[in-house]
Amino acid sequence: MEELLPKDNENVPLPILTTDGPGDPTPQRFTPDQLVRCEECLRANPPTRVNCLYCAAVLHLNESTIDLQKPALRPLEKWEQGYNNILLPRSANSAQHIADAELSEAADVLRLCPTELNLILSLQTPLPLARAATIDEASLVQRRLTALGIDTHIVSDAELGMDAAGPVKLRSFDIDAAGVYGFQTPEAPSIQLMWNDFILLVVGRLTVKRVELKEQKGMHAENRILDASEFATDETVVDLYTNKQAVPYRIAANSFDFSCLEENKGLLAGENISTLLNLIREHAPHVEYDHSFQSVRKALEVVWPFDQQNESSGWRRERPGKYSIGSVSELSNETQFLRYSRLRYYFQIAQPMKIDNNA
Repeated sequence: MEELLPKDNENVPLPILTTDGPGDPTPQRFTPDQLVRCEECLRANPPTRVNCLYCAAVLHLNESTIDLQKPALRPLEKWEQGYNNILLPRSANSAQHIADAELSEAADVLRLCPTELNLILSLQTPLPLARAATIDEASLVQRRLTALGIDTHIVSDAELGMDAAGPVKLRSFDIDAAGVYGFQTPEAPSIQLMWNDFILLVVGRLTVKRVELKEQKGMHAENRILDASEFATDETVVDLYTNKQAVPYRIAANSFDFSCLEENKGLLAGENISTLLNLIREHAPHVEYDHSFQSVRKALEVVWPFDQQNESSGWRRERPGKYSIGSVSELSNETQFLRYSRLRYYFQIAQPMKIDNNA
Protein backbone atom coordinates (compact mmCIF):
# COMPACT_ATOMS: atom_id res chain seq x y z
CA MET A 1 0.00 0.00 0.00
CA GLU A 2 1.38 3.40 -0.95
CA GLU A 3 2.61 5.41 2.00
CA LEU A 4 0.65 8.64 2.57
CA LEU A 5 2.31 11.96 3.26
CA PRO A 6 1.51 13.67 6.56
CA LYS A 7 -1.16 16.37 6.45
CA ASP A 8 1.42 19.08 6.94
CA ASN A 9 3.70 17.74 4.21
CA GLU A 10 4.49 21.24 3.02
CA ASN A 11 6.26 21.87 6.33
CA VAL A 12 8.37 18.71 6.38
CA PRO A 13 12.00 19.90 7.04
CA LEU A 14 14.53 19.00 4.37
CA PRO A 15 17.94 17.58 5.32
CA ILE A 16 20.87 19.97 5.01
CA LEU A 17 23.57 18.40 2.85
CA THR A 18 27.16 19.46 3.47
CA THR A 19 30.63 18.11 2.75
CA ASP A 20 31.63 18.12 6.40
CA GLY A 21 30.88 14.50 7.11
CA PRO A 22 28.36 11.72 7.05
CA GLY A 23 25.62 13.51 9.01
CA ASP A 24 25.42 13.11 12.77
CA PRO A 25 22.10 12.26 14.46
CA THR A 26 22.10 15.69 16.12
CA PRO A 27 23.77 18.80 14.65
CA GLN A 28 26.86 20.05 16.43
CA ARG A 29 26.57 23.53 17.89
CA PHE A 30 29.41 26.03 18.11
CA THR A 31 29.78 29.19 20.15
CA PRO A 32 30.27 32.51 18.31
CA ASP A 33 33.94 32.66 19.32
CA GLN A 34 34.52 29.24 17.72
CA LEU A 35 33.27 30.33 14.30
CA VAL A 36 35.93 31.14 11.70
CA ARG A 37 35.56 34.27 9.58
CA CYS A 38 36.39 34.01 5.90
CA GLU A 39 38.92 36.66 4.85
CA GLU A 40 37.38 36.85 1.37
CA CYS A 41 33.63 37.18 1.96
CA LEU A 42 33.78 38.00 5.72
CA ARG A 43 31.15 35.38 6.57
CA ALA A 44 31.28 33.11 9.61
CA ASN A 45 31.95 29.40 9.04
CA PRO A 46 31.82 26.33 11.27
CA PRO A 47 35.29 25.53 12.64
CA THR A 48 35.07 22.06 11.11
CA ARG A 49 35.48 23.43 7.59
CA VAL A 50 38.71 23.85 5.61
CA ASN A 51 37.13 25.95 2.85
CA CYS A 52 34.52 28.69 3.14
CA LEU A 53 30.97 27.40 2.89
CA TYR A 54 29.96 30.42 0.78
CA CYS A 55 32.90 31.32 -1.51
CA ALA A 56 35.15 28.20 -1.20
CA ALA A 57 38.17 30.28 -0.14
CA VAL A 58 40.71 28.57 2.12
CA LEU A 59 40.03 29.38 5.78
CA HIS A 60 42.94 30.46 7.97
CA LEU A 61 43.86 28.16 10.83
CA ASN A 62 42.79 29.15 14.30
CA GLU A 63 44.73 27.71 17.22
CA SER A 64 41.60 27.44 19.35
CA THR A 65 39.65 25.49 16.72
CA ILE A 66 42.41 23.66 14.83
CA ASP A 67 41.45 20.30 16.36
CA LEU A 68 37.84 20.70 15.21
CA GLN A 69 38.62 20.91 11.50
CA LYS A 70 37.62 18.01 9.27
CA PRO A 71 38.97 17.54 5.74
CA ALA A 72 36.32 17.48 3.01
CA LEU A 73 38.32 15.12 0.71
CA ARG A 74 35.90 15.59 -2.16
CA PRO A 75 36.49 13.49 -5.29
CA LEU A 76 38.69 15.50 -7.65
CA GLU A 77 37.93 16.06 -11.30
CA LYS A 78 40.10 14.26 -13.82
CA TRP A 79 41.95 17.47 -14.74
CA GLU A 80 42.62 18.60 -11.14
CA GLN A 81 46.05 18.29 -9.55
CA GLY A 82 45.83 17.01 -5.99
CA TYR A 83 47.98 16.23 -2.94
CA ASN A 84 48.36 12.63 -1.78
CA ASN A 85 48.82 11.51 1.83
CA ILE A 86 51.04 8.43 1.52
CA LEU A 87 51.30 5.90 4.33
CA LEU A 88 54.80 5.43 5.76
CA PRO A 89 54.75 1.92 7.21
CA ARG A 90 56.99 1.07 10.09
CA SER A 91 59.34 -1.89 10.17
CA ALA A 92 58.17 -5.27 11.38
CA ASN A 93 59.93 -4.93 14.74
CA SER A 94 58.05 -1.70 15.46
CA ALA A 95 54.82 -2.28 13.58
CA GLN A 96 51.90 0.03 14.09
CA HIS A 97 49.31 -1.21 16.58
CA ILE A 98 46.24 0.99 16.44
CA ALA A 99 43.36 0.58 18.87
CA ASP A 100 39.87 0.11 17.44
CA ALA A 101 38.78 3.55 18.64
CA GLU A 102 41.76 5.26 16.98
CA LEU A 103 41.27 3.21 13.82
CA SER A 104 37.64 4.29 13.67
CA GLU A 105 38.58 7.94 14.23
CA ALA A 106 41.28 7.79 11.54
CA ALA A 107 38.83 6.20 9.11
CA ASP A 108 36.37 9.01 9.84
CA VAL A 109 39.04 11.62 9.05
CA LEU A 110 39.88 9.85 5.78
CA ARG A 111 36.22 9.23 4.81
CA LEU A 112 36.91 5.50 4.70
CA CYS A 113 35.41 2.43 6.31
CA PRO A 114 37.54 0.96 9.12
CA THR A 115 37.89 -2.25 7.10
CA GLU A 116 39.26 -0.28 4.13
CA LEU A 117 41.77 1.57 6.29
CA ASN A 118 42.78 -1.66 8.03
CA LEU A 119 43.44 -3.24 4.61
CA ILE A 120 45.79 -0.41 3.62
CA LEU A 121 47.65 -0.52 6.94
CA SER A 122 48.01 -4.31 6.82
CA LEU A 123 49.93 -4.25 3.52
CA GLN A 124 52.92 -2.50 5.17
CA THR A 125 53.97 -0.57 2.05
CA PRO A 126 53.71 3.09 0.98
CA LEU A 127 50.14 3.48 -0.28
CA PRO A 128 47.75 6.44 -0.60
CA LEU A 129 45.45 7.14 2.33
CA ALA A 130 43.82 10.29 0.92
CA ARG A 131 43.93 12.65 -2.05
CA ALA A 132 43.18 16.26 -1.17
CA ALA A 133 42.47 19.29 -3.34
CA THR A 134 44.88 21.64 -1.52
CA ILE A 135 48.12 21.43 0.43
CA ASP A 136 46.33 22.88 3.49
CA GLU A 137 43.78 20.07 3.45
CA ALA A 138 46.51 17.45 3.00
CA SER A 139 48.45 19.00 5.90
CA LEU A 140 45.30 18.80 8.06
CA VAL A 141 44.95 15.10 7.23
CA GLN A 142 48.62 14.52 8.05
CA ARG A 143 48.32 16.35 11.38
CA ARG A 144 45.22 14.43 12.44
CA LEU A 145 46.73 11.06 11.48
CA THR A 146 50.00 11.80 13.25
CA ALA A 147 48.06 12.40 16.47
CA LEU A 148 46.54 8.93 16.00
CA GLY A 149 49.91 7.23 15.47
CA ILE A 150 49.82 6.93 11.66
CA ASP A 151 52.85 8.32 9.81
CA THR A 152 52.31 9.87 6.38
CA HIS A 153 54.15 11.86 3.75
CA ILE A 154 52.51 14.38 1.38
CA VAL A 155 53.30 13.92 -2.31
CA SER A 156 51.67 16.18 -4.89
CA ASP A 157 50.53 14.94 -8.28
CA ALA A 158 53.15 17.25 -9.78
CA GLU A 159 55.91 15.56 -7.77
CA LEU A 160 54.66 12.20 -9.03
CA GLY A 161 54.90 13.56 -12.55
CA MET A 162 51.18 13.29 -13.27
CA ASP A 163 51.24 16.71 -14.93
CA ALA A 164 53.89 15.59 -17.41
CA ALA A 165 53.55 13.58 -20.59
CA GLY A 166 52.51 9.96 -20.28
CA PRO A 167 54.90 7.01 -20.60
CA VAL A 168 56.83 6.47 -23.82
CA LYS A 169 55.28 3.38 -25.41
CA LEU A 170 57.73 1.02 -27.06
CA ARG A 171 56.55 -1.51 -29.67
CA SER A 172 59.71 -3.55 -30.28
CA PHE A 173 63.32 -4.11 -29.21
CA ASP A 174 66.65 -4.88 -30.78
CA ILE A 175 68.93 -6.42 -28.16
CA ASP A 176 72.73 -6.67 -28.03
CA ALA A 177 75.40 -7.08 -25.35
CA ALA A 178 75.42 -3.35 -24.50
CA GLY A 179 71.69 -2.81 -24.13
CA VAL A 180 68.48 -2.50 -26.10
CA TYR A 181 67.24 -0.30 -28.94
CA GLY A 182 63.58 0.53 -28.45
CA PHE A 183 61.23 1.47 -31.29
CA GLN A 184 57.97 3.38 -30.94
CA THR A 185 57.07 2.82 -34.59
CA PRO A 186 58.93 1.12 -37.47
CA GLU A 187 59.60 4.52 -39.05
CA ALA A 188 60.79 6.33 -35.89
CA PRO A 189 64.47 6.35 -34.87
CA SER A 190 65.48 3.92 -32.15
CA ILE A 191 65.93 4.84 -28.48
CA GLN A 192 69.15 3.41 -27.07
CA LEU A 193 68.96 2.11 -23.50
CA MET A 194 72.13 0.71 -21.97
CA TRP A 195 71.86 -2.09 -19.43
CA ASN A 196 73.45 0.17 -16.80
CA ASP A 197 70.69 2.75 -17.43
CA PHE A 198 67.90 0.54 -16.08
CA ILE A 199 67.01 1.27 -12.45
CA LEU A 200 63.39 0.13 -11.91
CA LEU A 201 60.82 -2.23 -13.45
CA VAL A 202 57.19 -1.91 -12.34
CA VAL A 203 54.86 -4.68 -13.52
CA GLY A 204 51.08 -4.42 -13.51
CA ARG A 205 47.91 -5.21 -15.41
CA LEU A 206 45.70 -2.80 -17.32
CA THR A 207 41.99 -3.57 -17.19
CA VAL A 208 39.42 -1.89 -19.41
CA LYS A 209 35.70 -2.62 -19.30
CA ARG A 210 33.41 -1.09 -21.93
CA VAL A 211 29.61 -1.28 -21.92
CA GLU A 212 27.53 -0.14 -24.92
CA LEU A 213 23.77 0.34 -24.60
CA LYS A 214 21.04 1.13 -27.11
CA GLU A 215 17.88 2.36 -25.39
CA GLN A 216 14.50 3.05 -26.97
CA LYS A 217 12.76 6.32 -26.13
CA GLY A 218 9.05 6.62 -26.77
CA MET A 219 6.61 9.49 -26.46
CA HIS A 220 4.16 7.57 -24.25
CA ALA A 221 5.82 4.21 -23.62
CA GLU A 222 8.42 3.35 -21.02
CA ASN A 223 12.05 3.33 -22.02
CA ARG A 224 13.51 -0.08 -22.76
CA ILE A 225 16.93 -1.44 -23.67
CA LEU A 226 17.10 -2.66 -27.28
CA ASP A 227 20.69 -3.88 -27.27
CA ALA A 228 23.57 -4.19 -24.83
CA SER A 229 27.13 -5.38 -25.25
CA GLU A 230 30.10 -5.60 -22.93
CA PHE A 231 33.80 -5.79 -23.76
CA ALA A 232 36.72 -6.33 -21.42
CA THR A 233 40.49 -6.40 -21.92
CA ASP A 234 43.22 -7.36 -19.48
CA GLU A 235 46.92 -7.20 -20.33
CA THR A 236 50.27 -7.17 -18.59
CA VAL A 237 52.26 -3.94 -18.80
CA VAL A 238 55.75 -2.99 -17.64
CA ASP A 239 57.07 0.50 -16.89
CA LEU A 240 60.84 0.70 -17.42
CA TYR A 241 62.62 3.51 -15.57
CA THR A 242 66.15 4.62 -16.41
CA ASN A 243 68.60 7.05 -14.84
CA LYS A 244 68.32 9.29 -17.92
CA GLN A 245 64.76 10.56 -17.32
CA ALA A 246 61.84 10.32 -14.90
CA VAL A 247 59.31 9.45 -17.62
CA PRO A 248 59.04 5.65 -17.94
CA TYR A 249 59.15 3.54 -21.07
CA ARG A 250 56.14 1.24 -21.28
CA ILE A 251 55.76 -2.22 -22.79
CA ALA A 252 52.22 -3.58 -23.23
CA ALA A 253 52.00 -7.33 -23.82
CA ASN A 254 49.21 -7.15 -26.42
CA SER A 255 50.92 -4.56 -28.62
CA PHE A 256 54.60 -5.51 -28.41
CA ASP A 257 56.59 -7.41 -31.04
CA PHE A 258 58.55 -10.11 -29.20
CA SER A 259 60.70 -11.06 -32.20
CA CYS A 260 63.72 -9.90 -30.18
CA LEU A 261 63.40 -13.11 -28.14
CA GLU A 262 64.24 -15.14 -31.25
CA GLU A 263 64.10 -18.89 -30.48
CA ASN A 264 62.79 -18.17 -26.96
CA LYS A 265 59.64 -16.55 -28.33
CA GLY A 266 56.47 -18.43 -27.38
CA LEU A 267 52.88 -18.43 -28.57
CA LEU A 268 51.37 -16.49 -25.66
CA ALA A 269 52.01 -12.82 -24.91
CA GLY A 270 51.99 -13.48 -21.16
CA GLU A 271 54.82 -16.01 -21.48
CA ASN A 272 56.80 -13.75 -23.80
CA ILE A 273 56.71 -10.72 -21.51
CA SER A 274 57.90 -12.90 -18.60
CA THR A 275 60.77 -14.13 -20.77
CA LEU A 276 61.65 -10.55 -21.73
CA LEU A 277 61.64 -9.42 -18.09
CA ASN A 278 63.93 -12.30 -17.12
CA LEU A 279 66.26 -11.33 -19.95
CA ILE A 280 66.42 -7.71 -18.75
CA ARG A 281 67.05 -8.77 -15.16
CA GLU A 282 69.84 -11.12 -16.25
CA HIS A 283 71.65 -8.31 -18.07
CA ALA A 284 70.82 -5.69 -15.39
CA PRO A 285 70.92 -7.53 -12.04
CA HIS A 286 71.05 -4.20 -10.18
CA VAL A 287 67.58 -3.16 -11.33
CA GLU A 288 64.78 -2.80 -8.77
CA TYR A 289 61.87 -5.13 -9.59
CA ASP A 290 58.34 -4.36 -8.34
CA HIS A 291 55.47 -6.71 -9.15
CA SER A 292 53.20 -5.92 -6.18
CA PHE A 293 50.53 -4.01 -8.12
CA GLN A 294 48.15 -6.97 -8.29
CA SER A 295 48.31 -7.54 -4.53
CA VAL A 296 47.54 -3.90 -3.65
CA ARG A 297 44.89 -3.11 -6.28
CA LYS A 298 41.97 -3.31 -3.83
CA ALA A 299 43.72 -0.91 -1.46
CA LEU A 300 44.53 1.51 -4.29
CA GLU A 301 40.92 1.48 -5.47
CA VAL A 302 39.83 3.07 -2.18
CA VAL A 303 41.74 6.32 -2.84
CA TRP A 304 42.72 6.11 -6.51
CA PRO A 305 39.62 4.60 -8.17
CA PHE A 306 39.18 3.52 -11.78
CA ASP A 307 38.58 6.26 -14.33
CA GLN A 308 35.05 6.23 -15.70
CA GLN A 309 34.10 7.88 -18.97
CA ASN A 310 30.53 8.15 -20.27
CA GLU A 311 29.68 9.14 -23.82
CA SER A 312 26.53 9.36 -25.91
CA SER A 313 26.49 8.02 -29.47
CA GLY A 314 23.49 10.20 -30.35
CA TRP A 315 19.81 9.89 -31.13
CA ARG A 316 18.37 7.81 -33.95
CA ARG A 317 14.83 7.66 -35.29
CA GLU A 318 13.73 4.02 -35.53
CA ARG A 319 10.21 4.67 -36.84
CA PRO A 320 7.55 7.38 -36.42
CA GLY A 321 7.20 8.15 -32.72
CA LYS A 322 10.06 5.79 -31.74
CA TYR A 323 13.58 6.99 -31.05
CA SER A 324 16.68 5.31 -29.68
CA ILE A 325 19.80 6.68 -28.03
CA GLY A 326 23.13 4.98 -27.64
CA SER A 327 25.53 5.35 -24.71
CA VAL A 328 29.01 4.06 -23.97
CA SER A 329 30.55 3.65 -20.50
CA GLU A 330 34.19 2.75 -20.03
CA LEU A 331 36.12 1.88 -16.87
CA SER A 332 39.91 1.85 -16.95
CA ASN A 333 42.68 1.53 -14.37
CA GLU A 334 45.40 3.01 -16.62
CA THR A 335 45.72 6.22 -14.58
CA GLN A 336 45.64 4.19 -11.36
CA PHE A 337 48.57 2.04 -12.51
CA LEU A 338 50.52 5.09 -13.72
CA ARG A 339 50.10 6.75 -10.32
CA TYR A 340 51.27 3.57 -8.60
CA SER A 341 54.22 3.22 -10.97
CA ARG A 342 55.33 6.80 -10.39
CA LEU A 343 54.85 6.37 -6.62
CA ARG A 344 57.23 3.40 -6.66
CA TYR A 345 59.75 5.48 -8.61
CA TYR A 346 59.34 8.43 -6.21
CA PHE A 347 60.02 6.35 -3.09
CA GLN A 348 62.61 3.91 -4.41
CA ILE A 349 64.60 6.17 -6.72
CA ALA A 350 63.67 9.86 -6.79
CA GLN A 351 63.09 10.54 -3.09
CA PRO A 352 64.37 7.67 -0.93
CA MET A 353 63.22 8.39 2.61
CA LYS A 354 64.94 7.34 5.83
CA ILE A 355 62.26 6.97 8.48
CA ASP A 356 63.00 6.89 12.17
CA ASN A 357 61.00 3.85 13.20
CA ASN A 358 61.45 4.61 16.85
CA ALA A 359 59.79 8.04 16.61
